[in-house]
Amino acid sequence: MHAFDVLGDPVRRRILELLADGEMSSGAVSEVIREEFGISQPGVSQHLKVLRENGFATVRPEGTRRLYAVNSDPLRDIDAWLARFRHFWTPHLDALATELARGKRERRLRERDRGRDGDSGGDDPVQQRSTP
Repeated sequence: MHAFDVLGDPVRRRILELLADGEMSSGAVSEVIREEFGISQPGVSQHLKVLRENGFATVRPEGTRRLYAVNSDPLRDIDAWLARFRHFWTPHLDALATELARGKRERRLRERDRGRDGDSGGDDPVQQRSTP
């Protein structure tokens, strides 16, 4: 099965997201996936099997439990394939980062200027009252 066929399924993508946070027992994975997707425990086991057989997940026994973890090797292969296309979105993301930084800088300067002027932004009802 091709890597994108494996990752094309939303259940398997979600399982990988869960495992990205650290090793999990098959029971814990099954509990989350059953709740979110409404599929049976055997269905979740099939998805775990596909991930394991295609190299995206590893499993190790610990007593009676089976602990699953992400195997990053196939993900590196996908990242390498995506590298050919990264130039399509990288400049846009860089421009977005620049605009976000500019906005943060402008907010900091406005807040600093307000503090220097003693302006509290007009939200203080005591300052808004006129004296008789």
